[in-house]
Amino acid sequence: MTRSTMREHIFKLLFRAPFIDKNDYEEQIELYFADADMVDASTLKEEEYNYIKDKTLAIAELIPQLDERIDSVSEGWPTSRLGKTELSIMRLAVYEMLYDDDIPVNVAIDEAVELAKKYGSADNTAAFVNGVLAKLIKE
Repeated sequence: MTRSTMREHIFKLLFRAPFIDKNDYEEQIELYFADADMVDASTLKEEEYNYIKDKTLAIAELIPQLDERIDSVSEGWPTSRLGKTELSIMRLAVYEMLYDDDIPVNVAIDEAVELAKKYGSADNTAAFVNGVLAKLIKE
């Protein structure tokens, strides 16, 4: 499984954040991987599962801090007004930019833009995500 594919799974798991208690994340991850439509469990390697699980849990733990950083640069668009798709994408990217030394900043932004193109709810979602993340770099 590629890093992009693993990142997409993390995004999908983060999308659940507003709907679940953070104490239920481990159970939600197990349920997600039990759903054959989400992942072919027979091809999922243990290290891939652990990477996705560990990163999802780390991001979920930092959601308040990530949202603060997003709020500081998304003028007129506080996280409370953002679509859940865009917010989940940006939480993942901001985490990678600030806390994941293995992911170069430009890769985190490029991957976020690609997720926004694929899952965004509007034609300008990718540009919006790119703009917010670019402002964060300048900070």
